[in-house]
Amino acid sequence: MKYTYRTILIALLLLILSGCMYPTSELDKNQVPNEVQLEMVQAAVEHYQEQTGGLLPIRTKSNDTPIFEKYLIDFTTLKESNSIADVPGNAYENGGVYQYAILNPETNPQVKLIDLRLTEAIRSVKIRVNAFRDKHIYPPFGERIDDGIFEIDYDKIGIDSPPLIDSPYSDVTLPLVMDANGEIYVDYRIDLNNALQTYEHTYQEGDDIRFILAENAPFLPAYSVPYTIKNDEPVFMDTP
Repeated sequence: MKYTYRTILIALLLLILSGCMYPTSELDKNQVPNEVQLEMVQAAVEHYQEQTGGLLPIRTKSNDTPIFEKYLIDFTTLKESNSIADVPGNAYENGGVYQYAILNPETNPQVKLIDLRLTEAIRSVKIRVNAFRDKHIYPPFGERIDDGIFEIDYDKIGIDSPPLIDSPYSDVTLPLVMDANGEIYVDYRIDLNNALQTYEHTYQEGDDIRFILAENAPFLPAYSVPYTIKNDEPVFMDTP
């Protein structure tokens, strides 16, 4: 009887947020983060853990998967365990633009979102970068930003103006950067700088400060390289 009230609450949330709530005229609303949907999935994850002795309903990913893209929620597992009735309307699995993932899986599992529009922006540039590399062997390096981090020379890959990515954290747009291997990442330094000034923290040089974004917003800073703090400003982790 210990979990009766929580189970009833989860069931009510699932009923309210079932597919009947999302007629065609409402589909646009599935493209925005929804606090109630996040809370519903959080409750479902906790319910699953209670049923399984602490296991998490996540997909198996390789150990070298970046930390913020590693622990994706497996909605099939949640449904099979009767922890959730329907996939949220804004989830990728249901035609939305977000993947649901877990932050701090070993200590304090929290349900967060990955904005897949970032993926599309990176992919469109990556296709051209790969085509350039196939012809020239090396990536289309622009100005060096830091050790191993470069701007992208968009002229070399036939893009007239640099694509600017809508930040999931603020109204600013974010640039893309490239490493020495030609991998493309979102540069979150603007949002990190704002977060360092907004939220209390104890970060020191050498710490990965991306968690200040993940812990204070619904979103994970996906497709990024590690950053740390130096002279009270965000810098790429390997900055001397």
